[in-house]
Amino acid sequence: MMTLLQAAVEEAVVEQTRMGLGELFMKGGWLMWVLLILGGITIFIFVERFLAIRKASVFDMNFMNRIRDYISDGKIAAALDLCKKTDTPIARMVEKGIGRIGRPMSDVQTAIENVANLEVSRLETNLPLLATIAGGAPMIGFLGTVIGMVQTFMDMAAAGGTVDMSLLSSGMYVAMVTTVGGLIVGIPAYFGYNYLVARIEKLVFRMEANSIAFMDILNQPVQK
Repeated sequence: MMTLLQAAVEEAVVEQTRMGLGELFMKGGWLMWVLLILGGITIFIFVERFLAIRKASVFDMNFMNRIRDYISDGKIAAALDLCKKTDTPIARMVEKGIGRIGRPMSDVQTAIENVANLEVSRLETNLPLLATIAGGAPMIGFLGTVIGMVQTFMDMAAAGGTVDMSLLSSGMYVAMVTTVGGLIVGIPAYFGYNYLVARIEKLVFRMEANSIAFMDILNQPVQK
């Protein structure tokens, strides 16, 4: 029995080495198409969000100094024009704050915070979907494992209890290939999600720092 089993395993290994990725993919059944679609969505979301966050993170270190100079000189229009040309989340926050100059400081602060919340929400677009894929893809792979095992036992029952590895291989392929496919999709999605969240948190910290700096600029005339 052991000799027969070893021979079957060796035969399966040889068969697997002869298979290409396309054949292995097809062995996984229809769930592999679901995982393929999720993998494509993962790549799209990560690349699109990475580029968007990188663009939003571009920041001129002299931006706040120029804003301070313009406001101190009373050149409000020039300060607004600079914000529009800069076109970053920080610049849009400052632009909204400049537009509220003359109102109570609490109103200015509230306006800046509202813009900041909108900017962060925009940066986090599709990240919940990426997190869902990170958790859902391995579960789909596990579902494939269960389906493959059920198929294997059904084949065994249909064969009348006779163990034939070639007969059982289809179910085992479904079980193993879908598990691997789910992990291949889920692991990059998990790491990609956490990487993007870390980049957003870093940008949020910079937005908060510049918000405080802008409020200090507005308070300077009062202190004098």
